[in-house]
Amino acid sequence: MARIAGVDLPRNKRVEIALQYIYGIGKTRAKQIVTEAGFEPSLRTDNLTDDHVAKIRAILEKNFKIEGDLRREVGMAIKRLMDLSCYRGLRHKKGLPVRGQSTRHNARTRKGPRKTIANKKKAV
Repeated sequence: MARIAGVDLPRNKRVEIALQYIYGIGKTRAKQIVTEAGFEPSLRTDNLTDDHVAKIRAILEKNFKIEGDLRREVGMAIKRLMDLSCYRGLRHKKGLPVRGQSTRHNARTRKGPRKTIANKKKAV
């Protein structure tokens, strides 16, 4: 099993797909890495040799910010917005959608499960 950037790549998947398990690598970057490394597109992770893994690691270290560094950078950017108390920072603090989405009927993913408020019973 290949281990790159602290992530175990899944077995018996194409390298192009397996690389997407690393935070910061999507479809486009995965294709770019495979072509730069000179692998055939049908190469599977089971067939990777140590030389292949070393070549992928070298490309990732040279060209991309991935995993821990990228997570830290994104977290710091969000923290900066929250410290500034700008609109986007306040939305992050409150756990509401940041990019202008409606919250009246939607946004359950961001707001979390519904908190039901019971009705008061009228005294007779």
